[in-house]
Amino acid sequence: RNLTAVGARPLAVTDNMNFGNPEKPEIMGQFAGCIQGMAEACRALDFPVVSGNVSLYNETDGRAILPTPVIGGVGLIDDVANAVSLAFQAEEQSIVLIGETYGHVGMSLYLRVYENAKTGPPPPVDLTAERRNGDFVRALMADGLVCACHDISDGGLLVAVAEMALAGGWGADINMDHLPVDDADTARNMTTVAALFSESNTRFLCEIPPHQAGDFEQLMSTLPCARVGQVVRSPRLVIHAASTDDGNADLMVDVGIDELKEAWQAPLRW
Repeated sequence: RNLTAVGARPLAVTDNMNFGNPEKPEIMGQFAGCIQGMAEACRALDFPVVSGNVSLYNETDGRAILPTPVIGGVGLIDDVANAVSLAFQAEEQSIVLIGETYGHVGMSLYLRVYENAKTGPPPPVDLTAERRNGDFVRALMADGLVCACHDISDGGLLVAVAEMALAGGWGADINMDHLPVDDADTARNMTTVAALFSESNTRFLCEIPPHQAGDFEQLMSTLPCARVGQVVRSPRLVIHAASTDDGNADLMVDVGIDELKEAWQAPLRW
């Protein structure tokens, strides 16, 4: 997803596998399961492992480190002038969310920061959707339809939009009414926290010029995606909740880009 978001064609993987004592069955089970999962993903994504190393016996007083596989990916941009930035480029451009949002907040940044908890299962992986959505985003870029792009990962939608706004210096106005979800039940049952901070896989935010909206609309029928907002001149991040049955929508977030920047940079000055 990181490679796709800048317009690179993913080519290969290198890995670094860090585990405890493999002579213990549970540690060897972690090691084997990790390799099996990585192999399944690499086959589905046509993303071969070409190098790597292994660090074992990482224990202190008999206690092993958490299983820690590290992945490095390499891709190719044929012309660096066509590389796509995460920074918003201009006001009144459409912000499009590609990929479905599920209500997964297990093991999320939100839980770690706000609830001081590391609980629940991480979001499930759908390798078919991962491949499909990544190929779709790169095809949009090849057709010149994308001005900016960012993959949604730690922190979910709210953090991704904030990072794009910070990078570009423009504001954003987001409406949660148009969030692509898998079905109506998900939409009804999804909490505000889940909608904003879910780390569901396979998702990208793209900035699309208004004059190319027609071309994009024709492509949208091929996979889950929707226009969720627009870039605005006012340097603020504004997010409106999904409308209720009476047609009203609460204001969920309204914060200045300068405030976000201060919160982001303050820890570096400690």
